[in-house]
Amino acid sequence: MHELDVDDPASAGEPRGRVTFGPVDIGFDDRVLVPRPWTIAQARWAREMLQSLSVGDVLELCSGAGHIGLAAVHGTGRRLVQVDQDEHACELARANARTAGVDSDVRCGPMTRALDDDELFAVVIADPPWVPTAGVTAFPDDPVWAIDGGDDGLDLARECVQVAGRHLTPDGVLVLQLGSVEQCAKLETTVQACGLVTAETRTLDGGALALLCRR
Repeated sequence: MHELDVDDPASAGEPRGRVTFGPVDIGFDDRVLVPRPWTIAQARWAREMLQSLSVGDVLELCSGAGHIGLAAVHGTGRRLVQVDQDEHACELARANARTAGVDSDVRCGPMTRALDDDELFAVVIADPPWVPTAGVTAFPDDPVWAIDGGDDGLDLARECVQVAGRHLTPDGVLVLQLGSVEQCAKLETTVQACGLVTAETRTLDGGALALLCRR
C-alpha cells in the first residue's frame, strides 16, 4: 500500500515522525505502535458500514494513536469516541484528532469502565493486542503493553466483544482486528454469549478482520 510514508527516526526514544494514513496525518513515537499500512483496511470497512447506517456515533477501542478510527470517520461528520488505557497514546490520539479536524472524545482507562450505560454506537472499531504473552519477545520493536493479549492472545479481544455487545445500536456492527481468522473463530463462545454473530471474516497481509453484528 502507498498510504503510509514514515519519516526516519532521529534516534531511539525520539518522536519517529508522521505518517499519511488514508485521509489523515498521524503523529506517533516509540511509545506506541507504528501504524501498519495494512490496517487501513479496517478503517475502510468501518467507513463502508457507516454509509449504510444513517445515524450514530463511532467507538474505537484500544485506539492507540487513533489512526484507524480517525481514518474511518474523517469527513463523515460522525462523532468519534476513542478509548485506550495508555495515557501517552491518548495524548497522541487527541493531537491527531485536532490535526484531522475530527470531533473525537478520547477517554483514558479500562474500556469496561470508559462508557456510560446508555451510550450506543452505530460502529465499534476494535484493534486489541492479540499476541500471546509467550510470543511478545518476537516483536522487540513494539511496546509490550500494545501487543500482549494474555495467555492465548484474546484477553482484550473478549473485552472488546463484551463492550460492543452492551453498546451497539440494534443495527450496529463491530469491526474487529485480530492476528488470524483462527483467532476470530476462537472468540465464538464470547461472541454468542454477548448476543452477537460473526457475519464475515477477511484475511489480510498482516492479520484478519471480523465483522460482528446483533443476531
